[in-house]
Amino acid sequence: MMSDVADVDVAIIVGSKSDLSLVKGSIGILEKFGLSYILNIASAHRTTQHLKQCVRSAESLNVKVFIAVAGMAAALPGVIASETISPVIGVPVDSKSFSGLDALFSIVQMPKGVPVATVAIGETGVINAAILAVQIIAVTNRSLKEKLKTYKNKMSEDAIKDDFELQKNGVEKYLRELRK
Repeated sequence: MMSDVADVDVAIIVGSKSDLSLVKGSIGILEKFGLSYILNIASAHRTTQHLKQCVRSAESLNVKVFIAVAGMAAALPGVIASETISPVIGVPVDSKSFSGLDALFSIVQMPKGVPVATVAIGETGVINAAILAVQIIAVTNRSLKEKLKTYKNKMSEDAIKDDFELQKNGVEKYLRELRK
């Protein structure tokens, strides 16, 4: 749920408009858990002052966690981390030339004292970033912690159901059913 209130749980900042479609997965997870969020487009290289203003604005809303989605040189998460004491989760974006490895290496190689949690490249990364943000916030929120337990239990149950279907139907039939 997009927030206009005084406190915001998560600030999502993407490096360019092309990253917006990727963050739908994060937004879906945050909404599923009832967390508020704000979303901005700000480039660490092209709009440095605007990015700093986005961070200051998020901090004025008492944001708890930042999710920074960036590709290529991926300076965005590091710049955000240099401007805040709130946790920053960096999501590397897949690229044509290096398959997102350039962004991954940029995000994980932060200097001492400027940590950025880093998740997988691309779609899996945005989902995991949102879940990690939920987990961070759940440390001090008992009801959110219970929702997380339920979510993780359902993931486990779904995997067991998948295995049951595989064992019951065999691999060929199971794979045919998946393709439908």
